[in-house]
Amino acid sequence: MNPVSSPNEWYLSQFDAFEKTLNGESKSPLHLLRREAIDKFHTIGFPTSRNEEWRYTSVAPIAKAEFKPVLQFSPSGVTRTDVEKFSFDTRHRLVFINGHFASNFSSVGSLPEGVVVGSLASAVQSSNPNALSSLARQLKIDETPFVSLNTAFLQDGAFIFVPEGIALDDSIQLLFIASEKKPFLVSPRNLVIIGNRGRVSIVESYVSLTDQYYLTNAVTEIVAGDESIIEHDKLQNESRKAFHVAMIQSRLGAKAQFTSNSIAVGGAIVRNNVTVVLDAEHSECTLNGLSLGTGTQLIDNHTTIDHAKPNCASHELYKAILDGKSRGVFNGKIFVRPDAQKTDAKQTNKTLLLSDEATVDTKPQLEIFADDVKCTHGATVGQLDAEQVFYLRSRGIGEMAAKDILTFAFASDVVSRVHVEPLKRQLESLIHERLDQGRLVQLI
Repeated sequence: MNPVSSPNEWYLSQFDAFEKTLNGESKSPLHLLRREAIDKFHTIGFPTSRNEEWRYTSVAPIAKAEFKPVLQFSPSGVTRTDVEKFSFDTRHRLVFINGHFASNFSSVGSLPEGVVVGSLASAVQSSNPNALSSLARQLKIDETPFVSLNTAFLQDGAFIFVPEGIALDDSIQLLFIASEKKPFLVSPRNLVIIGNRGRVSIVESYVSLTDQYYLTNAVTEIVAGDESIIEHDKLQNESRKAFHVAMIQSRLGAKAQFTSNSIAVGGAIVRNNVTVVLDAEHSECTLNGLSLGTGTQLIDNHTTIDHAKPNCASHELYKAILDGKSRGVFNGKIFVRPDAQKTDAKQTNKTLLLSDEATVDTKPQLEIFADDVKCTHGATVGQLDAEQVFYLRSRGIGEMAAKDILTFAFASDVVSRVHVEPLKRQLESLIHERLDQGRLVQLI
């Protein structure tokens, strides 16, 4: 261990070393933002269980590790075969290795005039006005300590810009591959701007080719123009030793429609924050989530839906399947501001426990400051229905297979809501694979 006095000091020392490599860029507006962010992080540090937002999730294993930021691109032994293993059929794919854009593995098909699908670093270096004016504008750099840390080491990620009135037919895959052989930190920063009446489908995939422990600390900012339609799917399937913390922040214009499907499978400690601000009338959001936990995994989903304007609707369904000694956390907040009359909001959280040692902490929340609204929320926790298992067994199906069928049916309620067919097939295959792994563990 390096004799640094605290985690805060460790990352400050890493930032100082990073700053010395920048030469003239150290005086750029972006680096001034980085400097402000590292100062914020140095002041507030990692959260503890005394912080209500982190009450059920200890990040002590992350705080005590000395993760070294990956500051330069290196292929790190990644091959085209590796990339293809995690890809699905689409004309637009951006590949990032340890947080840095890998142009030789990426491919972008023909795009309508004005559309940009590429590296955030390139957009900033070329002074793209849309990137410069919107970066770090959707959320405060001290939104969480992890957002501060991400901003401090902000270098690259995806930049997607779709001008007014343009609809993209093909999905865009953002593939983030971790492959370093030593404890490391990657800080992807994605910025998505969709103009009025634009339409796009985006898939963020996080995978690993290393069994090393590391920290992925990702931030995605989404700006949805009036009447735009956005589907954002996220698949996190990293190493079981990895730590994954992510923030997705979206702000919706009038009559915009935003759908988020978040699937978490890998990782030792996983924390997903999804925040949507319905910032204009008649906007609508749908948040769906599925967690598959085994062993000693901890998967924490925090969602916030902010009804800031009247006549808006939100729908939320988060499910978790927990086996072994895994733990799940769900904290879903719905805010209805004083002027947000005619709000229609529904939130549902369901957890399926496959073992006696698996646990979940669920906390649905409604904070309503308007009187003409329809808001409901609910949470259920349970095990497989013995009568349903018996029914299937009476039809000649073995006990394990019967449980698998019921478990898959529980998960498919979320998977079926994914509209990207190649991703949906990938998720179905992944769930079957995880069920097979669980069966083998029980037979040993």
